[in-house]
Amino acid sequence: MEDNKEHFIVSVKVGPKGQITIPVEARKMFDINEGDTLMVMGDRQRGIALLKADLFYKMMEDNK
Repeated sequence: MEDNKEHFIVSVKVGPKGQITIPVEARKMFDINEGDTLMVMGDRQRGIALLKADLFYKMMEDNK
């Protein structure tokens, strides 16, 4: 991605099946493509975060 932005904020709506659409800006920034697996992490106080599964597993392996 050629854009140098480091952050963005955007709102999304939850559909009737609990689904959201990840905005194109986020998909480009984080190289999220169709078929990728994402980890959904949550904390009652801090909220929800998404992370590409391959990055998550690499981080777990690096911390062994």
